[in-house]
Amino acid sequence: MLTLYVTRHGETEWNLQRRMQGWMDSALTPKGTRDAASLGQRLKNVEFKAIYSSSSKRTLRTAELIRGDRDIPMIPDDDLREIHLGEWEGKIASEIEIEDSEEYGSFWKTPHQYKPKSGESFYEVHDRVKAVLDRIIAGNTDGNVLIVTHAVVVKIIMSYFKGLSLETLWEPPFVHGTSLCVIEGVDGVPEIVLEGDISHLSEN
Repeated sequence: MLTLYVTRHGETEWNLQRRMQGWMDSALTPKGTRDAASLGQRLKNVEFKAIYSSSSKRTLRTAELIRGDRDIPMIPDDDLREIHLGEWEGKIASEIEIEDSEEYGSFWKTPHQYKPKSGESFYEVHDRVKAVLDRIIAGNTDGNVLIVTHAVVVKIIMSYFKGLSLETLWEPPFVHGTSLCVIEGVDGVPEIVLEGDISHLSEN
């Protein structure tokens, strides 16, 4: 039986500034670093066959902190990157809300109807996430695999395993930095054991 552990990168400088990142990047904050280390401590006794990470620096750094000094193969994959936000990347959310209110509102309220002037739609992200999930499942018939990625990708992964449409993408739970999802039996009949769990951050 294959079990997937799925998490989002730790808090970044741009998260604090409410600046849209997408394929651009910013460094983990001290809190983001602590949170990733806390998740690593929580998962220290889980034997992972591999860690698949978005190729963005913030996710690779999070994956390194979770892995610690364990000898676990780490596989970067561009298909695990965040949604490409085009001309929004690097801009503060409140500025985008004023400059591009209709499209910004669609992004958060009607993701299935979101049609960006540049960057990716949620359907395009769904297709590449489905492709990387297929590769991971095909390459790992059993054991435990960790995926370190981004908020939209986590939401799409969980929607996929719950059989939900993109229309419901932003329904709770919120995807906090280093929150943990666990899906057992992904190579057969999947069972969601955890979703958005942050119990490892309770004292952090």
